[in-house]
Amino acid sequence: MTDISTLISGVPTGLWIDGESTAPIDGGTFPVFDPATGKRLATVAAAGSRDAMRALDSACRVQAEWAATAPRQRSIILRTAWELVTERAEELALLMTAEMGKALPESRSEVAYGAEFLRWFSEEAVRIQGRFTRSPGGAGRIMVTKVPVGPCLAITPWNFPLAMGTRKIGPALAAGCTMIVKPAAETPLTMLAFAQILSDAGLPPGVVSVLPTSDAASVSTPLLADPRLRKVTFTGSTPIGRVLIEQSAKNVLRTSMELGGNAPFVVFDDADIDAAVDGAMAAKMRNGGEACTAANRLIVANSVREEFTAKLTERIAALKVGPGHEPGVDVGPLVSAKQRASVATLVDEAVAAGARVRTGGRAIDGPGFFYQPTVLDQVPATARIIRDEIFGPVAAITGFDTDQEAIAAANDTEYGLAAYIFTQNLDRALRVAESLESGMVGVNRGVVSDVAAPFGGVKQSGLGSEGGTEGIEEYLDTKYIGFTA
Repeated sequence: MTDISTLISGVPTGLWIDGESTAPIDGGTFPVFDPATGKRLATVAAAGSRDAMRALDSACRVQAEWAATAPRQRSIILRTAWELVTERAEELALLMTAEMGKALPESRSEVAYGAEFLRWFSEEAVRIQGRFTRSPGGAGRIMVTKVPVGPCLAITPWNFPLAMGTRKIGPALAAGCTMIVKPAAETPLTMLAFAQILSDAGLPPGVVSVLPTSDAASVSTPLLADPRLRKVTFTGSTPIGRVLIEQSAKNVLRTSMELGGNAPFVVFDDADIDAAVDGAMAAKMRNGGEACTAANRLIVANSVREEFTAKLTERIAALKVGPGHEPGVDVGPLVSAKQRASVATLVDEAVAAGARVRTGGRAIDGPGFFYQPTVLDQVPATARIIRDEIFGPVAAITGFDTDQEAIAAANDTEYGLAAYIFTQNLDRALRVAESLESGMVGVNRGVVSDVAAPFGGVKQSGLGSEGGTEGIEEYLDTKYIGFTA
């Protein structure tokens, strides 16, 4: 296995502006930590407001040229980037595990998933559609075309440090937009490594900048206030998303917001219980539970609840916890001490309110930020763990008796990102899926994300869609040109 220190020594740790790693004007730095040990991995340059303006100046300087670049050429660059990510998959996976903590198999899966956005949008770049037709009254001709939105700001989270970047960068580049990326302070190394890959793939300097910082507002606030920026795309918490939407209103920016989730996982009495347990393991334990699409509430028909709970508990209790790079590890550390404390508080409050611990339920002593994979049942409907996003390896189980109860419980949240249902009745599956207030519904499957499908939520879970044929539309404006007959 590649030595981590050697791997990190090859990653740019400055700001990525104009196609190269550069020092910040303000001269700041911040540390990046290994959540498995709590020790420092690297020291990274911290961007400030003047650096944000440097990056925007660069993006604006090349915007017209990049928009005029032939779609096929943009496609080739994205395709080459996909090939390079695929070639360097193991190094990128190790890097993600080092700075984010997820088990190495999870990191490998993310690299493959993240790379696919580059391949998908390399194909979409040459399929941007318009239309030309005669007006109904016969007085003229109508031409409709699509043009790039312009310079964009992408703010990405720590839980999927590569895929949440490629899901935004891929369609932006395909559409002809330049982009400034502000990665999460916990996980900047993966995005800096990807910036180098884009350069190696032939992306012209200035088209993509990467601005790591420990003070997000110092970068986002001046950018959102500058009328040259035309779009902001954000993946993260709903409270921060609300602030960004408010800030973007002044300049009427295009916005894409993939915000918080509280995904229900509904198991009906006719479900294949073994398949439902498999689905719950994927929906709940993927990425150690640190995913916006993670099953946050397992809502199980009372007639099969104990069977489901016992089988799920056996599976979760058998998971191996440890540093993500070690062989056989299923669940790595949480990303930070703060995140572990948040999970512990939610569990402790639920138990105090009457929930029963079937397995786990405690933080793990020692170095790093580990928490036991946990199953809670008999969780009161009033417990905060039912309302708040857990973002950890904790399955909270409640029951229901009727379909109407299940639908009401699933929709009893301000969020609406993902939902999961397990039933062998097609009529019930369609009826319930249509009744759920959610942007995505998985039927008898525990992973709903697909590069070729739109990813997005309703209610407080966000605005817009990423991925699929819909994804590139978020980076295109519609222009109508009228001609005389």
